[in-house]
Amino acid sequence: MSSSSTCRYSYDEYKKTADWLLDQTKQRPTVAIICGSGLGGLADLLEDKEVFPYADIPLFPTSTVPGHAGQLVFGKMQGRACVCMQGRFHFYEGYDIQKVTYPVRVFFMLGVKTLIVTNAAGGLNGSYCVGDIMLIKDHINMPGFAGQNPLCGHNDERFGTRFPCMSDAYDRDMRALAKQIAEEQGCGGFLREGVYCMLAGPTYETIAECRLLQTLGADAVGMSTVPEVVVARHCGLNVLGVSLITNMAVMDYESTVKANHAEVLETTRHRTHDLERLVSNLITKI
Repeated sequence: MSSSSTCRYSYDEYKKTADWLLDQTKQRPTVAIICGSGLGGLADLLEDKEVFPYADIPLFPTSTVPGHAGQLVFGKMQGRACVCMQGRFHFYEGYDIQKVTYPVRVFFMLGVKTLIVTNAAGGLNGSYCVGDIMLIKDHINMPGFAGQNPLCGHNDERFGTRFPCMSDAYDRDMRALAKQIAEEQGCGGFLREGVYCMLAGPTYETIAECRLLQTLGADAVGMSTVPEVVVARHCGLNVLGVSLITNMAVMDYESTVKANHAEVLETTRHRTHDLERLVSNLITKI
């Protein structure tokens, strides 16, 4: 039976992973951060670090993408207990949606209340520039349209309700706080707020696809984030989503520009410090 029609992991399996981690560390995080491509430096801001490679964690998937270190880092950021995923999981790695979202329910069972998700994204909005930071206010779940929703199958009420609301998926108060902090640290000039669209990848979008997504109201496009957010909201976690615009989507058939992963990682290197400061300062105030 396919993963879209059955619950691949049981409550006890999530609990096994969570209990193992709780036995390995005395740290009890209330904030989890999922680091996107090239953004794993967020974990380097943690103090009193304890690092667990994914391969050592029972039932945990492993990351295969350049720019994703593949380890879970516990520590304190500005005195707040946090756990960081240095490397996430994607459809295009061959993982099903249950594996992609597995860590989120583990975080919930660790006692996490807030999830911060970051990603590298292509800009669709013509007013955006490479290097802009976009606060996600909403998303378009393209795999979900095709039936790839992590909540398909049996619903365990211990995680959340059968039909969770997604109109408030991204916390309004945290976005307002992030805007305020960005202004204070001089990042207001390149801070945006928009709609993120997820496609499965690993191919970058065609010109026709980019034009379609723009027509649908998407401001940025990427290959992650949405499944984790869906599961987080199902569990009742508060979510802040942040996209770093690392390339502009190609909209013109006369263009010779080609999107590539090296460009994505290079852009993150230039803007990582600003994004790290934003997240770090935000964590002290949420």
